[in-house]
Amino acid sequence: MKHFAHSLKGQPEGRWQLLAEHLEGTARLAELCGAKFGMASAAYVAGLLHDLGKYTEGFQRRLHGGERVDHATAGAQMVRDLAGPHDRVIAELLAYAIAGHHAGLPNRQGDRSGTLERRLSKELEPLSPIWREEVGPVPEGLTPEQFSWHPDPKRRPFQLAMLCRFLFSCLVDADYRDTEAFYAVAEGREVERGVVIPLADLSVRLDDYLTKLGRRDSEIGRLRTSVLNHTRAQAMKEPGLFSLTVPTGGGKTLSSLAFALDHALHHGQQRIIYAIPFTSVIDQTAAIFRDALGDQAVLAHHGAIDETEISKREGVEKLRLAMEDWSVPVVVTTNVQLFESLFSNRPSRCRKLHNIVKSVIVLDEAQTIPLHVLKPCVAAVDELARNYGASVVLCTATQPALQEPNFKGGFSNVRELAPEPRELQKRLVRVTFEVSGEFSDGRLVDALAEHEQALIIVNSRKHALALYRTAQAAGLPGLVHLTTRMTAAHRSRVLESVRSDLKAGAPCRLIATSLIEAGVDVDFPRVWRAEAGLDSMLQAAGRCNREGQRPRSESAVTLFEAPDWPPPREVAAFAKDMGRIIKRHDDISSLAAIEDYFGEVYWRKGPEALDRDSVMARFLADKRGTDFAFQSVAEGFRLIESRMAPVIVPQDPASRKAIADLGYAERSGHIARKLQAYIVQVPPRDRAVLLKSGRVQLVSEDRFGDQFVVLQDESLYQENVGLLWEEAESLDIDNLLF
Repeated sequence: MKHFAHSLKGQPEGRWQLLAEHLEGTARLAELCGAKFGMASAAYVAGLLHDLGKYTEGFQRRLHGGERVDHATAGAQMVRDLAGPHDRVIAELLAYAIAGHHAGLPNRQGDRSGTLERRLSKELEPLSPIWREEVGPVPEGLTPEQFSWHPDPKRRPFQLAMLCRFLFSCLVDADYRDTEAFYAVAEGREVERGVVIPLADLSVRLDDYLTKLGRRDSEIGRLRTSVLNHTRAQAMKEPGLFSLTVPTGGGKTLSSLAFALDHALHHGQQRIIYAIPFTSVIDQTAAIFRDALGDQAVLAHHGAIDETEISKREGVEKLRLAMEDWSVPVVVTTNVQLFESLFSNRPSRCRKLHNIVKSVIVLDEAQTIPLHVLKPCVAAVDELARNYGASVVLCTATQPALQEPNFKGGFSNVRELAPEPRELQKRLVRVTFEVSGEFSDGRLVDALAEHEQALIIVNSRKHALALYRTAQAAGLPGLVHLTTRMTAAHRSRVLESVRSDLKAGAPCRLIATSLIEAGVDVDFPRVWRAEAGLDSMLQAAGRCNREGQRPRSESAVTLFEAPDWPPPREVAAFAKDMGRIIKRHDDISSLAAIEDYFGEVYWRKGPEALDRDSVMARFLADKRGTDFAFQSVAEGFRLIESRMAPVIVPQDPASRKAIADLGYAERSGHIARKLQAYIVQVPPRDRAVLLKSGRVQLVSEDRFGDQFVVLQDESLYQENVGLLWEEAESLDIDNLLF
């Protein structure tokens, strides 16, 4: 009797995929993925055994329309029996991976029905004996010869859990690829693959781009050139952990990209992953990189529409979803995408993890990693550098104190790439800081009236909108509003106009939320910043006298309190931390003040709050085996605690065509990427109100679930302020920080 892995509807069995061929094909692909981090044999075994449960009469009946069959548990049970005594721990990791290759990595124990413990003790339909003949001998020696254990024994279970996730990544990606290849051949189509561009070619393109930028004759320009040259000169250093401590406006973006390319090329690393804390600046950064490296070399992965969650269906249709695997040379993504993938248990989210191996990861604005997940994020970054061939650059103007011994469980051996950071900090100070008292909206408008070009940054979209309307009523010329109420495409147009007006000396009075601080390249002579932490204050200062063309004494950044708009609780706490730092340091922009500030923040929070959900404690191991809570951790691990829901706003022919294409598309990934620039994130309950009232509408719900929600009542989106979802119905909107 022949055993099949996949069927073809309406086609004879002679065209179906043989199970032995699928297992061998998956094993070979997984082996290639695992070889990148010294786990080729283990990944091969995972692929070889993952669908072992298809060697049953029940599953073969399923291919002819019978009932569903658990075909993943058999391989999880068998891998323990086949592994030798020295491979017992790795066999357990493979059992998690095989058992979860459809539904996700399970918890080991607990009350849930799908725990690994229950599945390993589950009685299954016997396998056809032919499996041993068709699958062949299972390799031994699964345990890696070289593995760098953390000096703290308490960290080692976490390391094993991360190894399990990377093996899982190899398995699910190989399974998807082999299955996709079978169906592609059967249907007479080609499998879509990204264009592979050698890093050496990208390095040449970057050199050409930097040459075209020309000489920088200003003092700031010369400093940026110095930072760039000094950073690139260290590219031959051994892979590991680096910091690039450069003040805002010092050229971190191009310097870090140049280092990453040179370093990857020298050490044979595969790609560059540039992780940014805010979606608002992804398009700007990706645009710079595309100008330098070419469109096909760069993927901007927002995750605003997460195509990995679009459909829950099994089989062929699921395989047609364009899941991101990060196989392009340069990925520009968010911290949310990076870290939540590293702590996910879902196949769709973990699929790309093996492509992080041997990459250069730049964590832009590293100080913005949320405190409640700081310890597990630091541990994950450390492990990427320790055992997965990655180099990590902590790139920031305000380097947080994350190193041992000041930060328990933090980094060791972090090498600085910037030339003399303390001296550089002094030379790049271009503003004076003022700490003021309370500013009502009326007083802020009066301050704006006194300056033709000025920037005010507040802590919430709601405050920004109210302040803009107050200033609008006062008749101030050159008034501009910038907020995440607007789509990314709209914000880009606003910023182009702002830069043009600033350059021309025209009136430009910008009211913005903190998104303006995320590396946005604007240069105002005067800035006001609502009370916040020191890092926010210094980021705001990076938008004032950015090019150093004005006297420092005439370039003031004022910190103020907004009595009618109290900051969110956490921002208020950071503001109090900053208040204590101001009293201890004459120069609040100095590295000493910055180090003191982050020490103050971490001390105030306490070690427990830096891993609020006890992620590290949920991965346990001893001589009896492992007890990993993959599913529980994944369900609770969130960098951004207040989840938002996307609304697509049609704004131009390109967006309208992409929306129309959803009506008949079988694959959504490429369309989702096109629509990223036309999304506004709103509170989920408010999107539900908009749906109920018909002002937004689901598109292709039968295929894509609730992912694609398109604005129908275009009167709710105004050119000056963006999406006013509150005006659809009287709603109590929280004062959110964006």
